[in-house]
Amino acid sequence: MSVTMFDQIKDGLQDMFIKHDPKMLNNIYGSQAVTPYWVADMEFPVANAITEELRRLVDRGIYAYEFNSRGVLEALVAWYGKRNNLSLNADSFIQVPGVLTGISLLLQALTEPEEGVLIQVPAYHQFDNVISRVNRKVVRNPLVINNGKYEIDFNDLEKKLCSENIKVMLLCNPHNPTGRVWTVDELQRLVDIAEKHQVYIISDEIHSDIVYSGHHFNSIVSLAYDKSIALLGSPAKTFGMHSISNGYIYTENQAVFSKVDALASAMYLDHGNALSTFATIAAYEKGEQWVDDLLTYLEATVGWIEDFIKEELPQVRMFKPEGTYQIWFDFSGLGLNDEELKSLVFHKAGMGLTPGSWFGAGSDQFLRMNIASPLARIQDSFERLGIEVNRHLSAS
Repeated sequence: MSVTMFDQIKDGLQDMFIKHDPKMLNNIYGSQAVTPYWVADMEFPVANAITEELRRLVDRGIYAYEFNSRGVLEALVAWYGKRNNLSLNADSFIQVPGVLTGISLLLQALTEPEEGVLIQVPAYHQFDNVISRVNRKVVRNPLVINNGKYEIDFNDLEKKLCSENIKVMLLCNPHNPTGRVWTVDELQRLVDIAEKHQVYIISDEIHSDIVYSGHHFNSIVSLAYDKSIALLGSPAKTFGMHSISNGYIYTENQAVFSKVDALASAMYLDHGNALSTFATIAAYEKGEQWVDDLLTYLEATVGWIEDFIKEELPQVRMFKPEGTYQIWFDFSGLGLNDEELKSLVFHKAGMGLTPGSWFGAGSDQFLRMNIASPLARIQDSFERLGIEVNRHLSAS
């Protein structure tokens, strides 16, 4: 692979990135001496069009009130139409500060305190947090591994819907951390069950543009169920705009739209600032080639890691992602207890992977890795991991 902008290693930046925060690293790993792969953001320079638009705004030196929400929504409609063959209505979006804010607003609008919200586990740990913080009950539907791939346990799902006073299913598609991109058949079965029990489906689709060859993203709103709501639009994961992005709720259910829109408006959460607004328009209108190049780079990285695991670390099971730039690993084959595993990966190999325990009970032998990082850095980390694993196996 030729050297690209994604290969740039920018060490020594003057930053306050969460991934480098000494206090957080010490809390998670007991050390600052780790290469951080735990936060689901990017270490890549954003598309030039985004930087140029931000520079245009900053160079003016004036920050008067300036809004173009309609321009953002029209850019979203055009993007999803072209990339995912979705026919969306600009008037059916609600702008919010981010996806988690959107989930919180939706749960407050659609449920009452103590009612159940179902999630598939292992799950993005903030799902549990946001549900609990609005005083709703977290109900867990464990995914099952079948032929090396995670699948929805529909029998358990329906049992939970029958017994747990559930009003909302919170779906993640593509799924974080397992990397699954749910098929049309899986989503249709989910919708059929939801319709039978008259529960809402809120679908976090923030990774919808990060889908690899042989797989296709299908939004929940493309299926005919009027209680489906998608958190479709956020340039955060797609374009690396994590700290300068908004989120966008999409629903064609007018009753839901009116209720959530009124709640967001009452809290003055329904608009962004000029920097996020115009950077988002630039991203969706001019960033397509950058995204295509990103996907090519990430797919090559996945391939390199897969080959390394097979050849050098066969005791480690890798769940090859269909989407997202997260990889989920099962380290139980090393025969280490939980503390020994942390010591080997975090302290000896210096890899700051996300602890599996964050994603739910029973995942202590699993670790998640964010691979949106230069391949040379990732290769160096895996080489060190390989050395430490072989040292452990030789001593056993």
